[in-house]
This record gives sequence, structure tokens and C-alpha cells, in this order.
Amino acid sequence: MRLDMLQRFIFIIHFIISIFFSANLKAQLNTVIENWKTHKDLKSASIGFCVLDAKTSEIISEYNAHQFLIPASTLKVVTTGAALGILGKDYRFETKLFHTGIFDKKTGIISGDLIIYGSGDPTLQSEYFFKDTSQVTNKWAAILKSQGVKEIKGKIIGDASYFDRSIPDTWIWSDISNYFGAAPNALSYNDNKFKIIYTSKNSGDKAEVVKISPVYLNNTITLNSNVISKGTEDEAFVYGDPFGYTKEVSGKIPPNQHNFEVEATLPDPALLCAEMLYTSMNNIGIKCNAKAIQSEYKKSDSLSARYLLYTYYSPPLEKIVYYTNLKSNNHYCETLLRAMGKGNVNWGIDAVKYYWKKAGQDLTELFMADGSGLSRANTLTAHFQASVLSKIYNDSTVYKAFNNSLPVAGKSGSMINIGRGKSIENNMRAKTGYINRARGYCGYVKTKSGKELAFSILFNNYNCNAKEAKVSIEKFLIELGEIN
Repeated sequence: MRLDMLQRFIFIIHFIISIFFSANLKAQLNTVIENWKTHKDLKSASIGFCVLDAKTSEIISEYNAHQFLIPASTLKVVTTGAALGILGKDYRFETKLFHTGIFDKKTGIISGDLIIYGSGDPTLQSEYFFKDTSQVTNKWAAILKSQGVKEIKGKIIGDASYFDRSIPDTWIWSDISNYFGAAPNALSYNDNKFKIIYTSKNSGDKAEVVKISPVYLNNTITLNSNVISKGTEDEAFVYGDPFGYTKEVSGKIPPNQHNFEVEATLPDPALLCAEMLYTSMNNIGIKCNAKAIQSEYKKSDSLSARYLLYTYYSPPLEKIVYYTNLKSNNHYCETLLRAMGKGNVNWGIDAVKYYWKKAGQDLTELFMADGSGLSRANTLTAHFQASVLSKIYNDSTVYKAFNNSLPVAGKSGSMINIGRGKSIENNMRAKTGYINRARGYCGYVKTKSGKELAFSILFNNYNCNAKEAKVSIEKFLIELGEIN
């Protein structure tokens, strides 16, 4: 009886504390909201936020929390959280080396083709996992040589047929040929991008293309460049068919630069991977024909005629998710979406939605056009996003890997300059997002009182520039951490 009374007493105390905490937070945030309403560049904007108790999902404070807004890259929390739940943090992509025909181990000759079959690994020769001097294809070539391979009579084929070769219909023209619009590929290579190296001189002069890197052996990327030396930022953009070899480049780069890099999407990563394997094999004495290299995007029914030589495994999924969120890597995120959909983007979206539906989320508050947030057709509510974060917080199989992937206020990634010297420094982890006239932040914060909150804040259609919108949101984020 006494124990029951004690438990009731503790519950009442916690309830009272919760009421005072919520009231205190609402009072502080109301001041911020009123400033938004009268701000000349924000008063006509679409703004929503939702703050939850991360453990209980209790709503602490909200404003337009059920209004559809464009999430930009904050959508990645929905995709990566589902990927960790569906595939598991230890999941590894497989890239398999097959041969067709006969492999005569006495002579070392493969009479047929050598096939690199990809299942979507986005880390092959990625800048996050390989140093410039370390080629993954060198490792593959060495393994083939150790197995006695001395000559390939047939073709070297980069088989990327496991994924649909497509990009979302709603990605815009000024994104799809730039590095941040790199299309996912079942046989990705070199982050699916190449570098255009410029030299710029006096302000107003045309910048000169020095070289591109890497280059194809049997194809040439043609550049029509009209980049001007002007300003202080990289404002050069690449245009063209993302799967084509002709690119238009225009815009501005700073004057007096040497080896200035502008990054564009590779037209055919699978082909480059096959060519790099040719080079690696040729360098260690395995004979093969430089003119017999190709990529393949049509699914084949002849898998039974293929014979496995070697399986390469990617780093574990939790490490891929780490770079997906920390670096806001669209290529990685779109790859994870297709991995959940067995290579199909629409099936991937269906898998993500089904996962969150099973977790109790209201799917009427989510519309997905891609997985990364690059499309302006994506919309969700702040309540949906904060609720997803609360669900992840309470999932012991997902939370640690997911939380480790979020940039830390004042310390890392896109949060490195947010909240320095304030309570949120090192106490807030958040995914940020930005596309034209849409900014967002969502994540977790530990307040001064020690309470763990899950939050989402989304700004759309403001009239100020992106930096000014960021300042307004930062004031909100700082207030979250200052609650006693």
C-alpha cells in the first residue's frame, strides 16, 4: 500500500514538473514565434515546428505542426532510419566478380567474359573510404592473379542491371548534372562524379579548363564551358543529360585560382569501374583487350552461365549511414532507398512508408518523391518528422548508429557553426537541409535540465537569403537548449 502511494506521489511530481517544463518552453518559444510573424522576410513564409519528449513522444510545443512543408535534406532521417531498421546496421553490399566460358587453371586463360556485378555499393572508390592512391580495382586484380588468372579472352563488363537506370522525375535541370545530383547506380564508382579542373585569372575573364579527372579509356567527355572569374564562391553549375557525355558549364568561380575543382556527374560509373579494373589487371600482367570493355544496364536471364570468382563486401551500413547524414550525401541516400526497393525507386519509397506505418506513423503526413530530399515535390509535417525521431530514439537496434550519424552542434558537419558557446553546443545532434527557399533542422537536444527532446523545424518560401533564414532558425535552436 505504501509502495503504491509512493509510486502515485512520484507520478504526480513528474507530471507537475512536465507541466512547468512545457509551459516554460512554450513561453520562451512564443517570443521567437512572434518575432517571425512580424519579420518582414518571414511574415509570409510557411513555417512549422514540433518539439516532443524524445522518450514519451509527448508534445512539448508546436506551431503549424501538421502543415505540409518541403523538408529538403532533413528527409534523409526518414530514409536512413528506415534503412537501419529494414536492412540492419551490419548489412553489407556485395559486388561479385564472375566469369563466363571456361577458366583453364593450367593456362590461366578465361575463354569468356569477366563481369563485375554490382548490387548498389556506393562506397567503391568513394572519397570517404579510399585514399587517392588506393584503388579498389587493384585489390580485385591482385586477387584474380592469386587465383591464377593470366588472360581474359572475352569482354570486361560492368553490370549495373540490378538498379533501374533513372533519376526522380521531379529533380530539376540545374541539379541533375552536378555532383549533388549524381544518380545512384548498381555499380557506382568514384562517388559517380568527375572533377573539372579550372584555372582562373583576373575578375571578369573566362576561366580555363585545365583537365578533367578521371577520364574514360574509350569515351570522351565534351565540355562547353563558359565559366567567368568573379566573386568569392563556387557558383559554377553543370548542365546536360546525366547519362550523356556532353556537358555545359556556366557560372562563376573566384579569380586567381589554380587547380580549382568543379564536380559533375559521371555519365556511366559502371563503365569507368570496368575500365579501371582493366587498367589494374593490365598493370600486373593479366592480358585483356582494352577495346572490349562495356557496361550493362539490361537485366540478364543468363546468370546460370556465370561462375563466381570473388565477392567484395562494402563497409557496414551504419558506416554508410554515418556519411549519408554527416555529409548530407544524396548519392548514398538514394542508393539506400533503392536497396530497400530491390533496385526500384518506387518500391524503395513503398518500403520506407510501410516501415513507418508499422511503427505507428500517420502516412497522410508524408509525401516522398525521392529519398534524399533533393526534390521540391517531397513534403511532410514537422509532427511526422519529430515523431519519427522519437520512434528511432526508442529503438535500441537503430538509435545508436543513427544518432552517431547526425552532425553535432558547434562540432561537426553542417552544425559546426551552430550554437557555439551556447547550451546546445555538443548537446544537440541534428540533420540540416537546404534547397532554394527551403531550410530545415531536425534531431535531438539535451536541455539544461537534462531533458531529451526530439524536434523538427521547417522554413519554406521566405524572402530573405539562405544565411538570414539560418540565423532565424538558430535562435530557435538555441532556445531549445536553454530550458532549465
